Amino acid sequence: MCKRTGIGFALKAALFATGCAGIIAEFVLSTLAAYLAGNAVFQWTIVMSLMLFAMGVGSRLSRRFRERLLDIFILTEFSLSVLCAVSAVVAYGVAAWSDYTHLIIYLEAFAIGTLIGFEIPLVTRINDAYEELRVNISGVMEKDYYGALAGGLLFAFVALPHLGMTYTPILLGAINFLVAGAILWRFFPLVEYKRTLAASFAAVLVFLAMLAAFARPVILYGEQRKYRDKVVYTRQTPYQKIVMTKWKNHHWLYINGQEQFSTFDEERYHEPLVHPAMKLAADHADVLVLGGGDGLAVREVLKHPGVASVTLVDMDPAMTTLARTHPVLSAVNRGAVNDPRVRVVNEDAAGFMARDDRLYGVILVDLPDPDSVDLMHVYSKNFYGLLHRHLIEGGVMATQAASPYFAPKAFRCLVKTIRAAGFPVLPYHNQIPTMGEWGWVLGMKTDRIDEAGLKAVMMSRTFDDIDTRFINRDAMVSMLHFGKGVLEPEYMDAVEVNTEMHPVLYEYYLSGVWGIY
Repeated sequence: MCKRTGIGFALKAALFATGCAGIIAEFVLSTLAAYLAGNAVFQWTIVMSLMLFAMGVGSRLSRRFRERLLDIFILTEFSLSVLCAVSAVVAYGVAAWSDYTHLIIYLEAFAIGTLIGFEIPLVTRINDAYEELRVNISGVMEKDYYGALAGGLLFAFVALPHLGMTYTPILLGAINFLVAGAILWRFFPLVEYKRTLAASFAAVLVFLAMLAAFARPVILYGEQRKYRDKVVYTRQTPYQKIVMTKWKNHHWLYINGQEQFSTFDEERYHEPLVHPAMKLAADHADVLVLGGGDGLAVREVLKHPGVASVTLVDMDPAMTTLARTHPVLSAVNRGAVNDPRVRVVNEDAAGFMARDDRLYGVILVDLPDPDSVDLMHVYSKNFYGLLHRHLIEGGVMATQAASPYFAPKAFRCLVKTIRAAGFPVLPYHNQIPTMGEWGWVLGMKTDRIDEAGLKAVMMSRTFDDIDTRFINRDAMVSMLHFGKGVLEPEYMDAVEVNTEMHPVLYEYYLSGVWGIY
């Protein structure tokens, strides 16, 4: 009886560990799909749904097995160990040579989900001899769900930030391997295929050890193949994947696979973002920068005399630390983030604006492109209304606004949304060689000037007193003018205002023609 009770406890403990590993596997595969294939919301939806469906398939398959259930459970755990551990290596390996990495990840998700679904009813049936039905089922499901919570916390706070996509899958494999190994050796007299299971134990142990030794070179190779230039820095943070590449004497910074800047031409992005707003504002003593954790926008802000304080709000502390300490970034931003006038706040931009009680002369928004639903709240009418309330009279807000060429509907939507938040708006654009045609929208908190007047004032401003590499009066005049088919009333009328309840900007952005550049 004691031996039987011990089996029941061990199997439930195994399900706790498997629930933990299973939920982490779902998160790992979803994150991999989002990073390697893009469109995070779609990838997370597909991977999670596919794994849950596969668990149903696995549950159905388990009914076909009637004998040697303990042996089958241990073999299933060994198989799950191998599949979980190798998932990232396979995904990156395929990514090096194929554009269909997402299909491999979906296949991995289906296989892992099937095995997880297979073993839950298996444990229930093994334990059926030791507990009555109501206790058995509730106990099995309870441990699995508790394990899922533990796995989610482990992924968010330990695995992803500290182990990244290289070693987190191997950790999952190790968890399943230890579970299977503990049950095998604790109840070795009860299993029938002793030699097969012992050989499997040894084989998986060797495999995991070799994988731990060689996973990083494989993943780095797959990472390198994703970028045309040499990867010189890579880090997975709880919020994003940061990659830096180098070509000759120039560096590129990518977040989640999207280019943030290149030292080859970054001034053609950061100077238009910063200097028009600084020149128009009634007072620029206090400046707020939302996003821009690389410090390049802050660098431009600090060129203006009279700047007393700059508040830099970026969600990811790893990014602002990199801007402070990495030799390339700190050189490019000229030590801006270390300037005593700069205060760094690591927080979501919308959350910061909701609790902040300060007023600013200039607010600059340098957030990632609106390519996922979770970013819609910082591109919404409500968000721009918050910015309006945090500006002094005559204060100016400027934001990057995607591309008026590659995503014209998204650009028009942002113009219309900022206007709806109470700003007279001033859209402008520039050609950035490494990024293509890019756009910005500027808004002023004032009732004394309309949009035509705002444009006329901006065209009269000069930049001769600022140390710039690109922008001057002629460049500004050029950036303020658009050709046909961009801002005409019939095109503006065809787009809607972006709100948190109706995030149309997401669809407008995805409908762009990014692939042609």
